[in-house]
Amino acid sequence: MKKVLITGLLMIALMPVFAQKIAVSKQTIEYRSNPLGVENTHPYLSWQLVSNQNGTRQTAYQVLVSDDSIALVNDKANIWDTKRTLSEQSVNILYKGKPLQASQTYYWKVRVWDNSNTVSEWSAINKWQMGLLNAADWKQAQWIAYDKMADSLYNPLPIDGKKDKASYNNILPLFRKEFTVTKKVKKATLFMSGLGHFEATINGKPVSDHFMDAGWSKYDKEALYVTLDVTPLLANGSNAIGAIMGNGFVFVPPVAKRFRKLKVMHGHPMLIGRLKVTYDDGTEENIVTDQSWKTAKSPITFSSIYGGEDYDANLEQPGWNKAGFKDAAWQQPVIVKGSPVLKSQQHEPLKVMATFLPLSAKRIDTGDWVYDMGQNASGIVAIKLQGNKGDTVRIYPGELLDANGHVTQKATGAPFYYQYVLKGGAVEEYQPKFTYYGFRYIQIKGANYLQVRNGQPKLLEVKTLHTRNAMAENGVFKSSNELFNKTETLINWAIRSNVSHVLTDCPHREKLGWMEQVHLMSPSMQYSYDMAAMGRKTMNDIKVGQLENGLIAETNPEYVYFTWGEKDMFRDSPEWGSSGIIYPWYAYNWYGDLKMLTDMYPTMQRYIDYLKERSENLILRNGLGDWYDIGPKAPGVSQLTPLGVTGTAIFYYNLNIMQKVATLLNRPADVKQYAQLAAQVRKAFNDTYFNPATKQYATGSQTSNAMALYMDLVPKTEKTAVLKNLVQGIVDSSYRLTAGDIGFRYVVRVLEKEGYSDILYKMNSRSDVPGYGYQLAKGATALTESWMALPTVSNNHLMLGHLKEWFYSGLAGLKIDSSAIGYKKFIVAPTPVGDVTQAEAAIETLYGNVTTNWQKQADGSFYLHVEVPVNTSATVILPFTARQVTLNNKVENNKEKLALSSGKYDIVAKP
Repeated sequence: MKKVLITGLLMIALMPVFAQKIAVSKQTIEYRSNPLGVENTHPYLSWQLVSNQNGTRQTAYQVLVSDDSIALVNDKANIWDTKRTLSEQSVNILYKGKPLQASQTYYWKVRVWDNSNTVSEWSAINKWQMGLLNAADWKQAQWIAYDKMADSLYNPLPIDGKKDKASYNNILPLFRKEFTVTKKVKKATLFMSGLGHFEATINGKPVSDHFMDAGWSKYDKEALYVTLDVTPLLANGSNAIGAIMGNGFVFVPPVAKRFRKLKVMHGHPMLIGRLKVTYDDGTEENIVTDQSWKTAKSPITFSSIYGGEDYDANLEQPGWNKAGFKDAAWQQPVIVKGSPVLKSQQHEPLKVMATFLPLSAKRIDTGDWVYDMGQNASGIVAIKLQGNKGDTVRIYPGELLDANGHVTQKATGAPFYYQYVLKGGAVEEYQPKFTYYGFRYIQIKGANYLQVRNGQPKLLEVKTLHTRNAMAENGVFKSSNELFNKTETLINWAIRSNVSHVLTDCPHREKLGWMEQVHLMSPSMQYSYDMAAMGRKTMNDIKVGQLENGLIAETNPEYVYFTWGEKDMFRDSPEWGSSGIIYPWYAYNWYGDLKMLTDMYPTMQRYIDYLKERSENLILRNGLGDWYDIGPKAPGVSQLTPLGVTGTAIFYYNLNIMQKVATLLNRPADVKQYAQLAAQVRKAFNDTYFNPATKQYATGSQTSNAMALYMDLVPKTEKTAVLKNLVQGIVDSSYRLTAGDIGFRYVVRVLEKEGYSDILYKMNSRSDVPGYGYQLAKGATALTESWMALPTVSNNHLMLGHLKEWFYSGLAGLKIDSSAIGYKKFIVAPTPVGDVTQAEAAIETLYGNVTTNWQKQADGSFYLHVEVPVNTSATVILPFTARQVTLNNKVENNKEKLALSSGKYDIVAKP
C-alpha cells in the first residue's frame, strides 16, 4: 500500500510536467543573456519558447520587471508590469516601464499564453545591469597614466608610409589602490576602461576571464569601458584593486627590429575606472581613479599589437595587487585627457576559446625547437619552463615553415616575437597579455624541450591558446561529402581567427577591420555565429568614423590613412564602405533590429550623398573592385572586372535598400528620391556596361554578369541570356572559379537562386585548380587570402568564404522567408546535388533551434527531418514533386510544398 501511495504521489508531482504545453526558455536583453553595462534606456526583451506539442504559438505575454529580485519572486514588479498583453511577439519587446537608472540592476521574468489558452509557468528570473549613462555617472573618475606622451607626437591617424618623429619604447604601468570595506557588501560593480588594454585584479584575483579588454574604437572620438560584477572578490577589511596595462592600438612603439605595421599614437597607456560598492544597509561607496592611486613600471618591458611582447620576471613585485603591499616607492599617476566619450562595450569580450598541444616537436639546425600545433589560428603561446635567473627565451609564432624547417613570418609581419626573462629556480609559466598573432607553428629560441642542454632552460610545456571574440557558435553543418565538411571547417577557422574586437582581415600583419567582409561574409557567419551584438559594435564604428564629407573609409576604426595607389583606392572603395548601408538591412532581416536601422539611417543617407557626388555620371570607378580575383597577374586590384562594374552595382543595391528602409521608417519623400536615383544609376550602368550583341556585361567575367543579375540591373528581357552566359562561361572554363573578394558571393547566390547548384558543386569539388579543395590539398587549415594558397600572402583571412552560405541555404536548404523578419518564418528547401546523399544543418535563431536533416534512401525515397521553433512556421519545398508524402506517418499525395507550424516533423517523399 505504501509503495502504491508513493507511486501515486510521484505521478501527481509529475503531472504538470507532462501536461505542460508551453514554457519559456532562453531570455535575452539586447540580444545577450543577463548583460551588464546596458546603455539603451529602452532595451529589447526577447525569449524563446518550448512545447511538447506541435502547432504551438504564443497568443499573449506578461513581463514583470523589478529592482528587487526577492520582490519579483513574489510576483511584485515595481518597475514594469505589462499585464496580460495580447500578442504573438516574443522577440524585441521594447521596454516601456519606469525610467532606467545608471548602474542599477533590474530583474525580470515572463510568462506566456498559447493558442489553446494554456498559461506557462513564470520563467526563471533573469537580470540586466545598466551602464553609466553620462559623464556625471563616473563620479569624477579621472584618466590616469604613468606618464604623458608629448603633444607633438600625438597622431591618431598617421599617413601610411610617412615617417614619424618617435623612436622610443614606453613604460607599461601597474596601477593600484587600497580601500576598506567595513560593512556587508550587497553588490560591487567595476566600470573600467584602459587604453590600449588592461587586466585588472581585486585582492590579487582576476576580475574576469577576458583577454585584451577593452574593445578597439576610434580613440580620439570615443573609448569603450567594460562592466564587471566583482562582488565575490571583495573582503571585509582592507582590499586592493590593481591593473596592468598594454599599448594595443593606442600606441605602436617604434622599436628597432620589431614589426610596426602602423604608427598610430593616441598617447601612453591610461586608465579610468569606478568601483561601485553597494552595502546591505543601502548605502553606497565609490572608488574612482584619481591621483590617490599609485603607479609603477610593470614587468612588461615591451608591448606592441604588431611586434609582440617582452616580459622580465625579475621585475615582478610580489603582492603588488594585494592589500598591505608597501608602495612607498611608487609614484602618483599623472592626470591625462583620455577619450572624449566613454561608451559601454556591449559586444562579447575576447577570451581563450580553445587550447592546442603540439603534434610534433623538432630541433632544427640552429638549435631552436619548432612545434607544429596542427591548426592555424589566432592566439598566443603559453609556456611552462625551468631555468636560471636571467635566462632569456624568445618565441616566434608563424603560419608557415621555410625550406629549412624554420618558422617564417615573411608574409605576416616580421619580426614578431614574445620574449621571457626567467627569474630562476622554480617552474615558471608565461603567456602574453596584450598582443596576439595568427600561427600554426612555434619556434622557440634559448630553451630545450623536455631536457637541459648547453645550460639552457628546460621547456616543460608548450601550448597554443586560441583567442577570439566569445560570441556563441550557434550553428552546425555536416554532409556526406567529406570535401565540403573540410571546406566548412577551413572557412570556420578563418572566421574564428578574425572575429576580434572588429572583424579583422587577418590575425597577424594588419588586424584591421576591412569593411567589405562585413556585408559579404556576415550572411555566411549568421548561420553559425550569434552576430547580433558584434554587428551593432561594427556599425557604431562606422557611424563614429564616418568623415564629414560622408565617406565611410575601407577600415573602421580607422587607424591609418592609406595612400597607396590612385584616388585613395585603399581608403575609398564603395564595395567596402557600403557595409554601412547593407549590413543594417541584413541585421534587420535576421534579428529584427529596427533600432540599428533607425540609428544608422542618417549615416546611410550621408554615404549615399557622398557616392553620388563621387561618381562620374553616376558610375563609380574608384577603389579596389573585385579584389584578389584570378587573372593573368599576381592577385590584388581587380583584373578581370572593370572597377566601375562592382562599385556601381553596389551603389544601385544600396539605393534599393534605402527605398526599403525609408518605407519602413515612413519617409515617403526619401523613398521617391532614392527610387528616382536608382533608376538613373540603372540606366547609366546598362548604357555603360551592357553589350546587347553578346548579352554580356563589361568583360563578361563571372563577377560582371553575376553582380548585374543579383542586383537586378539586368533588363527582364535579357535576364535569361545573361544567366546563360554566366553558366556557359563557367562550363567552358572547366568549372574554374575566377571571381574575387567582391564578386564570388554573388556568383554563389545567383547560381543557387536560379537552380544551378550542380554548377556550384562542380566548381567546388576540385583540388587541382585554385579554390577551397586546392587550399586543403596545399595543407591549409584556415581559409587563405588567395585562392591559390600562396605562401607570399596571408594564410588565414576573412574573405572568400561564401560557400558556407550555400552549405546552409542551398545544400541543407535553410533560408529565411522574406515575408517575415528574424526567422519568424523560414524555408526548408534541400538541394541534393552531385554525390551528396545526406546533409544537415541546425541554427539557433531568436526564436529557438531550427533543424533540417535530409537523406537519400536506398529505395529512391527522400527522408527529411525538420524542427520548427515554437511561435514560428516553415515552408518545406521538396526537391521534386512526390507521388507520395508521409508527414509524421500521415500520408499525403502529390506534394511539393508543405506548410509546417511549430514542432518536429519526419517527412518521407517517394518519387
